[in-house]
Amino acid sequence: MTVKNKVVVITGASSGIGEATAKLLAQNGARVVLGARRENRLQEIVKTIQEAGGQATYSVTDVTKPEQVQALVDLAKTEFGGIDVIFNNAGIMPTSPISALHTKEWNDMIDINLKGVLNGVAAVMPDFTKQKSGQIITTSSVAGIKSFPGAGVYGATKFAVRNLMEVIRTESASEGTNIRTVSLYPAAINTELLRTITDKTAKKDMDQFYKAVGIDPIAIARVVNFAIDQPEEVNVNEFTIYPTKQA
Repeated sequence: MTVKNKVVVITGASSGIGEATAKLLAQNGARVVLGARRENRLQEIVKTIQEAGGQATYSVTDVTKPEQVQALVDLAKTEFGGIDVIFNNAGIMPTSPISALHTKEWNDMIDINLKGVLNGVAAVMPDFTKQKSGQIITTSSVAGIKSFPGAGVYGATKFAVRNLMEVIRTESASEGTNIRTVSLYPAAINTELLRTITDKTAKKDMDQFYKAVGIDPIAIARVVNFAIDQPEEVNVNEFTIYPTKQA
């Protein structure tokens, strides 16, 4: 399989989708480089992967800081000799009605969900352009393809990510740099995202909804593995992943 020996950088790797993806890819022979803000969790995950015979390393990374994202990518090159894939997965979801005016949370979502992705793109683009290959995978959301009341700003960041990935794909095809893109649109996946919701009504509603229909992050990890495993000439670039129970 083409996943084997690929060097994959993953942000938001300390839990949820990022953690599940790191473990699955490492199990299938990828060399994974994990970035997140919680060093203790990164250490635990890397240790688990290594004890199972996989290859992994980490760097404490705040995706809102370009120099830290660049350091994560540089670590991949130093430790494993290059980079093949970046999975821009870090994100927050403090949903609330626009009228609640949680403006700090709006800015935090823009900084992490959108600018954090841009920082990841900027960190790998010179290498991917030079080597004329590479894959950029990004976690958007079903809120990036549909408009949901209570998720106006969150959805805005995810719509923006959707547009960004498609433009990168088409520009790369025109420029002949062969950079593949993958946009993921997860629905109710049981991760720590709900912990970022401070609006009490929104939190109560989301907790009940996810408890009823949410599924394990491994569902997304399998999709990421599938996308990476495709031949270089194949770009499977959009995936919407719903729990079967979710209407």
